[in-house]
Amino acid sequence: MNEAARLIAEARRALAEVYGYSGFRPGQEEIVAATLQGEDVLAVMPTGSGKSLCYQLPALARGSLTLVVSPLIALMRDQVAQLEALGVSAAALNSASDPDERRRVAASLRTRSLRLLYVAPERLLRDDTLAALKGAVDLLAIDEAHCVSQWGHDFRPEYLRLREAAEALGAPQTIAVTATADAPTRADMAARLFARTPLVFVRSFDRPNIFLAMRPKANAARQLLERLEAHPGESGIVYCASRRRAEELAGEFCARGRPALAYHAGLDNAVRARNHDVFLQEDGVVMCATVAFGMGIDKPDVRFVLHADMPSSIEAYYQEIGRAGRDGLPAEAFALYGAGDIALRRRQIAESAAPDEHKRVEMTKLDALVALCETARCRRQTLLASFGEESAPCGHCDVCQGAVRLIDGAVDAQKALSAVLRTSGRFFFGHLANILSGKLSEAVERHGHDRLKTFGVGADRAPAEWRGVLRQLLSARLIEHDHADRDRLVVTDDGRKVLRGEAPFALREDVVAKKPRREKRAPAPAGDADANLLAALKALRGALAKAQKQPAYVVFPDRTLIEMAAMKPRSLDDMAGVHGVGAAKLKKYGRAFLALIHERADA
Repeated sequence: MNEAARLIAEARRALAEVYGYSGFRPGQEEIVAATLQGEDVLAVMPTGSGKSLCYQLPALARGSLTLVVSPLIALMRDQVAQLEALGVSAAALNSASDPDERRRVAASLRTRSLRLLYVAPERLLRDDTLAALKGAVDLLAIDEAHCVSQWGHDFRPEYLRLREAAEALGAPQTIAVTATADAPTRADMAARLFARTPLVFVRSFDRPNIFLAMRPKANAARQLLERLEAHPGESGIVYCASRRRAEELAGEFCARGRPALAYHAGLDNAVRARNHDVFLQEDGVVMCATVAFGMGIDKPDVRFVLHADMPSSIEAYYQEIGRAGRDGLPAEAFALYGAGDIALRRRQIAESAAPDEHKRVEMTKLDALVALCETARCRRQTLLASFGEESAPCGHCDVCQGAVRLIDGAVDAQKALSAVLRTSGRFFFGHLANILSGKLSEAVERHGHDRLKTFGVGADRAPAEWRGVLRQLLSARLIEHDHADRDRLVVTDDGRKVLRGEAPFALREDVVAKKPRREKRAPAPAGDADANLLAALKALRGALAKAQKQPAYVVFPDRTLIEMAAMKPRSLDDMAGVHGVGAAKLKKYGRAFLALIHERADA
C-alpha cells in the first residue's frame, strides 16, 4: 500500500471510530483524498455537507497540525468543544483566550500533540503568532473563504493578508472552504488565497431537505406565528432587518408561549453571549436576530429559518437558510418581503458612498433577489440558477406545490422583451418600467426613449408592476445579464420564442395584481421514532449538556437521538451502530442513554 492509500485508509478509520460515521457524505472523500495527496484545494460545498471534516480528517490521518483560520470566536469555541468531546486534541487562539489557554497551546505545539488549532485572522497576522507557528503547520485551512472577495456578501479585509501569512509560515499546503460562492467569487478566492493553482471542487448548492417558501408581507407577525405553529418544540431562527424588530418579535413570540430570545450587536456582550448559549444548549428556542447572528451557528438541529424582512442578497439568503437542517433532516426556509423592503434597499444602495461600479453590482444583485422572491418558476430552480446550476423542478417548494396563482403573461412579456431589444439591453428595470408605463422621466426624455414604439404600451400598469414583470422574465431566464458585459441585458433563445408567440409565459398574479393568497405550510417531518422516548432522550441530552456547559448537539445531534428512538438499541454494541456514536461518545454517554432506553422499554 502506497503512502496516499494508507492515509486515505487512516482517514476512513477515523471517520468511523472517532466520528461514528459509516461513510463519507457526497463530495467529501474526493476532497480529503486530494488533500492527503498534497494538493492545494478550493472546496465550495453547501452548509451541512460536512466541510469541516475535509480539513479535520487529514490532521488525524497524518498525525500533524492543521491550522484553521476562522472568522468568529463562537464558531471556534463550538468546533473545539465538539472535537474535544470526540477525543481529538484541539484548541483555539483568539482575543478571548486567557493566559492559561495560550500557555497550553504553546506547550502542545512544542510536544507536537495538537492536531487542530483554530485562530482568528487578526491573531494569525500578529508577528508573535507567526513566529510561534512557523514550520509547525502541515496544512493551512481557511474557513468561510468567501470573506476574501469584495464582491461577496461578507467581505473581511483581514482575509486579504492570509496569503502573506501563509508565506511567513513557510507556504504550507492550503485548503479553502466555503458554502457560498458564485463563479466571480470563486475566481477571487483562487487568486487571493493561493500561491499555487488549487484543485477546485464545487458541490451542488442544492439542499433538498429544506422546504423553500416566500410570501409578500400582509401581517408579518401573524404570518410568522403561523409558520411557528408548524414547528412545536423545535429550534429555529427568525432573521430581522433591525434590532428593534428582533426585540419586538421575541417579545411577541414569548407572549404567545414560544420561548424566544433576541440577538443583535446592540445588546450587552454578556446578554448576547448568554442568549447564544441558551439557543445552542436548549431545545425549542426561537432566536430573533439580525445578521449579527451569522457565521458560527454550528447547531445541526435548527428546524426552520424564517425571514421577517427581505434578505440583503441571494448569497446572504443562501448562507442564512443554510443554518437550517444541517443534520439532513427536514427543515423549512420561509421569507417575507414587501415593497417597503425593496424601496429601502434601493435607497440604501443609491445613497451609499460606494463607487458607481459597486452600486451597479448591488442593484443587479437586488433585482436577482427580488426575482427569486417573485418567481413563478420552481423556487429551487431559480435559486440554483443564481449559482450557475441547472436543475429540474423540485416539487418541494411553495411554487411547485401551488401556493401562488399564475395568469397568462405572454402579452406583457412580449411588451417587456420588445423594450429590452429596442434599448439595446443597456438600461435596467427602473428605466424600462418607466418606458413601458409611459412615465416621462428625465432619463427617458434625455435618451429619446419617449419616441420608441414601446413607450406607454403598458400604460395600464404602474412602473412598480412592470419591474415585477421584468424580474419574472429574469427568474424565468427569458432575459439575462450578458456574461461578457454585466451591464447589458440580453434576450435569451427562450425569450425570443415567447416574443414570437411560439411559447407561452405565465406571470404570478400576486406580483402584478397585488392579491396575495394565504400561504401553504411546509409538510411536517415524518419518522419512525418513538415520540415519548425521543423527548426523554432530548431531556437527558439537555441535562448532560447543561452540566458540562456545552451545546446540546455536542453530546449528540438530533439525528442520533432520532435513530436511537427508532432502533431502541439493547446493548453498547447496538448503540455503536447508531449514526454519530463514535468510540469516545459511546464510552462517555452510551451507558446513560442505554439505561434510559431500557427503562422506557420496561415501563
